[in-house]
Amino acid sequence: MLNASSNTSSGAMLPPKLRDEWMRLRELEPNLRARDLAERLGVSEAELVAIRCGDGVTRLEGPWKDLILALPELGHVMVLTRNDSCVHEKKGTFGHIDIGASMGVVLDEAIDLRLFLKHWIYGFAVREESRGRWLQSLQFFDADGCAVHKIYLTDQSHREAWSGLVGRFAAGVQSPLLDRQAVAEPLPLLLDDTQVDVASLRDAWRAMRDPHDFFALLKKHKVTRTQALRLVGPEFARPVVNASIRHALETVAASGLPIMVFVGSPGVVQIHTGPVHNIKPMGPWLNVLDEDFNLHLREDHIVESWVVKKPSPEGAVTSLELYDARGGQIVQLFGKRKPGVPELTEWRELADGLPATEDEHV
Repeated sequence: MLNASSNTSSGAMLPPKLRDEWMRLRELEPNLRARDLAERLGVSEAELVAIRCGDGVTRLEGPWKDLILALPELGHVMVLTRNDSCVHEKKGTFGHIDIGASMGVVLDEAIDLRLFLKHWIYGFAVREESRGRWLQSLQFFDADGCAVHKIYLTDQSHREAWSGLVGRFAAGVQSPLLDRQAVAEPLPLLLDDTQVDVASLRDAWRAMRDPHDFFALLKKHKVTRTQALRLVGPEFARPVVNASIRHALETVAASGLPIMVFVGSPGVVQIHTGPVHNIKPMGPWLNVLDEDFNLHLREDHIVESWVVKKPSPEGAVTSLELYDARGGQIVQLFGKRKPGVPELTEWRELADGLPATEDEHV
């Protein structure tokens, strides 16, 4: 299997052969999704898209800032952001975009995104058949070929605008090659627990004025997320059973309590705000299947679950946070809130009532 530093120029499988292998595997297992197809073939998802340039796929080039600012032209779309364990799908329109050269936000009523453009390396417009339907999408990938964000047209989208946007941002060279490069861990473990100044970490946590200060706190103290949660103590973080996510979703679905659901890739954090309704477990997947919001979560990937409290001027902000075996964040849940407004009491009571793990250190 190729590792993250492999590329198609030095790898064993050149585009024509890779395309043949992709077509053969699709015929054998037509229900495999793109990410799973890539894994089975030992390549990145972006490589499987690139080999089809000129056949339903158009390679795009930036500036991505300009392309993102043009996305309101598409009208109603579905946006998709995922990591290895969770897929977040949301329908709506792009609007209220504020973006610079490297970072941006989309703050429309339904589509709510945080954008980190250094991870938007490759872009493609894709037209493909999937399970009897023709889909049109814009797909963006990191340097290692992993997807960071996808935008799908819906029945209500402006398809003429899609064609115009693709024409404006089409790359001059429609190459099927992809120079795949390693992507550094966002916050590698720099200190082991015995080297961390735990008292200073706790003081800094207590002094936070906004939950958005959390990443800066991690960098300053050279700790990962789960390491910080282990060390900061029960005043701010306590481990809970991994079934907590199912209980929380089923409880808010029954009560109508509005929540916020955050799922991130390296390049995007995507947020749903509002109620959830249809909670459907299917094998290892725990799903939210609502009209304008879908969540697909691999429960068997959850290794740690934490109830976390971060200070804000309006009082503590409480979250349920799930992590995988590598300490990667899978998903975060909050009660619905806005800056300047205290969090919902019902959400805090739900989170505080989630059962603790038998081993408080996980």
